[in-house]
Amino acid sequence: MSEIPAKATESEDPSGGARSQAAYGAVAPQGDAMWQSSPPGSIYDYIKVASFSIGPDGLVDQWSLRAEQVFGISAEQAVGMDPIEAFIDPDRREIGQRKMAEILDGREWTGVVPFRAPDGEDGTPGAEGLAEVYVMPTRTEDGAKAAVCIVVDVRTLRSIETDLAASQSIFGQSPFGFLLIDPDLRVRRANQRFATVFGGTPDEHRGKGVHDYLPRPEAERVAATLRRVLDTGDSITDMHVTGFVPGSEDRRHWSVNLYRVHSGSGRPIGIAWLAIDITARRQAAREAAAARRNLALLNEAGARIGNSLDLETTARELLDVVVPGFCDLATVDLYQGLLAGDETPPGLADGSAELRRVAFASAVSDAPFAGSGPPIAVGAVHHYPFNSPCADALRTARPQYIPAEEGGLVQSTLAVPMVAHDTVVGLAQFARTKGSEPFGDRDRELAVELAARAAVCIDNARLYRREHERALMLQRSLLPPGDPVASGLDIACRYRPGNSSSDRPSEVGGDWFDVIELPGHRTALVVGDVMGRGLRAAVAMGELRSAVRTLALLDLEPAEVLSALDEIARGLGAPGGVQQATRAARRPREADLSEVYLATCVYAVYDSVTRRCTFANAGHLPPVLVEPGEAALMLDVPPGMPLGVGGEPFEEVEVDLPEGALLALYTDGLVESRDHPLDEGLQAFVGALTDPSRPLEDVCDHVLNTLDTHHGEDDIALLMARVQGLPTDSVGDWTLPREPRSVGRAREYARGQLLSWDLEPLVDTTELLVSELVTNALRYGEGEIRLRLLLDRTLVCEVWDSGLVQPRRRRARDTDEGGRGLQLVGLLSAAWGSRRTPRGKTVWFELPLPDGETGLTDPAEALLSLF
Repeated sequence: MSEIPAKATESEDPSGGARSQAAYGAVAPQGDAMWQSSPPGSIYDYIKVASFSIGPDGLVDQWSLRAEQVFGISAEQAVGMDPIEAFIDPDRREIGQRKMAEILDGREWTGVVPFRAPDGEDGTPGAEGLAEVYVMPTRTEDGAKAAVCIVVDVRTLRSIETDLAASQSIFGQSPFGFLLIDPDLRVRRANQRFATVFGGTPDEHRGKGVHDYLPRPEAERVAATLRRVLDTGDSITDMHVTGFVPGSEDRRHWSVNLYRVHSGSGRPIGIAWLAIDITARRQAAREAAAARRNLALLNEAGARIGNSLDLETTARELLDVVVPGFCDLATVDLYQGLLAGDETPPGLADGSAELRRVAFASAVSDAPFAGSGPPIAVGAVHHYPFNSPCADALRTARPQYIPAEEGGLVQSTLAVPMVAHDTVVGLAQFARTKGSEPFGDRDRELAVELAARAAVCIDNARLYRREHERALMLQRSLLPPGDPVASGLDIACRYRPGNSSSDRPSEVGGDWFDVIELPGHRTALVVGDVMGRGLRAAVAMGELRSAVRTLALLDLEPAEVLSALDEIARGLGAPGGVQQATRAARRPREADLSEVYLATCVYAVYDSVTRRCTFANAGHLPPVLVEPGEAALMLDVPPGMPLGVGGEPFEEVEVDLPEGALLALYTDGLVESRDHPLDEGLQAFVGALTDPSRPLEDVCDHVLNTLDTHHGEDDIALLMARVQGLPTDSVGDWTLPREPRSVGRAREYARGQLLSWDLEPLVDTTELLVSELVTNALRYGEGEIRLRLLLDRTLVCEVWDSGLVQPRRRRARDTDEGGRGLQLVGLLSAAWGSRRTPRGKTVWFELPLPDGETGLTDPAEALLSLF
């Protein structure tokens, strides 16, 4: 036994007790456990067990230190006391005496005894309490009967019982996995819930460690956490632990709470482990996160896809949304027929029609994406084999999973048909590389939704492109073909659709210009702009342009042309058409502007003989004039109201144009932009006309290049004309008195002038027709007669008088002596007509110049045909 104390290595506790190394978390030396010291804070300290002994005389003969603490009486006071008289109330002392006699007679006894500590020296009443007493009979050295008493405070004992019952209830009935882990990180106790999950009975888990339940890396992490909790006392809440349970290959997830457990005296005795299975909650959270991500992607798709009306741009917008938020690689193929503008639904029924790859995006550097088959470059035209997943997706309009190729970068691919209005327009492929999560059912549904949104936008872009091209064709078909030719003018023109250089084409507008040849070698210059955009604006422009040409043939004054156009414009959008416009013209204040098209227009008539130009303006920007050697300036032409408003007359302004002067008419798209004021654009335009002597084509190009940053999304129409008046020697002008012999003089003047111009083949025809017109002027006209011959690209003859009655061609009967003059004019001339003038009227005819075979009708034959 002499070696036993040495094996029970102890250290002195400041309180006077012995503390073993185990109290500090160290492992006690191996020895006889019976002789190892208990650490301070044992159960005996907690329940405060006291003892004393009673001699044969029934008096206390020994009194322990713990008894002093429980009863508050020192040993000196207690020894020799009668315990019944000292601690039992008077009304219970008789029972106590009988019990004491029985005990001294050799009987064991256990019971609860009320007691009251003696009063203090200062008269303070002693404390009352209950003691559970265990009395064991014994004998003294001389054989006399005595007793040893062990006393426990009942209140402390009941508290321990309650705590144990509560602990057992919580531990045993907890729906969560509950472990008590000792300082050696071994399971000391497991509840039934834990045993149900991991198999076996709760007792079979005693002594196991975390490595018995978790994979090694996870077990090492959890063990380190357990040691930290044991050393520091800091609790851990919601620590996520991942592992497997026996009989299942599915990964499970737990949320673990850890806290250090202490004895009643505060000594650490282990760690409580409370685990909640959060696998389902984690999966639900992942699904919710995926749903939020998908919702965010759909919102982003709604905001970013379809901002352009260009097919290729829309396809790239789709890939900008999905890469890398949804996949790592993606492509878009569209049917080649769709891109070519075919009217029929693109693609063959078997899905093998030609497609063009229009977009590719990758979140992985230098990663070609082939989908199924060899890599395809952007812009390449290709088709998928009949038995391929991609062709099947196109054929069935259903998404298909594409198997991953061995050794390849891609591990999961979705081929999703792009369906718009029950028509497949192309195919989108989404791929995830190795290391990413493969596509699931939810991903497939999202991919279908994203592809459908892009498909609708692409189909809309296709329809828009088709309508835009039609409108553009219509608009361009209504513009003058090539470079217009006019007498006494050098003409150059430009038309540019709005944003023609942008990736996003603008809607076609209602800008137009026209050059119309008028009788007498005069020319009408027209520039207009229908407010609004789209096909309807282009159609309205076409109607107004046609109306201008019709009115120009009537040879009306510019202000009269605009007045008539104003009524027509009010009828374009009205339900009653022209009739509605007529009624609106009568009641201009009652006209509803929402039912009409508004347009601006400037109409100018240039006379090559007088070099005079007459302007009328309907809300349009002013013309710009550049005279030789002078700076450009904007002509002061009253703007008037736009066409379609009605109720206001239009004013005319006459301007004499010197030889070589440059006149520019234009639409607001050339000078107007959202980025700067209109005045700035106008000044830039005027400043660009610095050298009018250059060729007109160069001047037009210079203006457009200079103002490239000053115009916006609107169309541009630019009409430029350089004055080259009719030479004096190309004009023959005579005034004739109102008498019969003026007919002969007119023939003489005409013959002489034509011979001087070397136009002898035209002499006979011209003499005959001049004779007819002068005769009519004498018969039906008023005032003096004026004869004028004009030579340019054609020969024009004009006869003026002061009469207001317009000549009217009629069919003469066989018995009529007259009425065939105008019929003869119509047969022999290339064109003829009449127009009003400020002082009467003018009747004219036009003859083509001889070119080898003149092609002119012989006057004799013409006369015979009339009879």
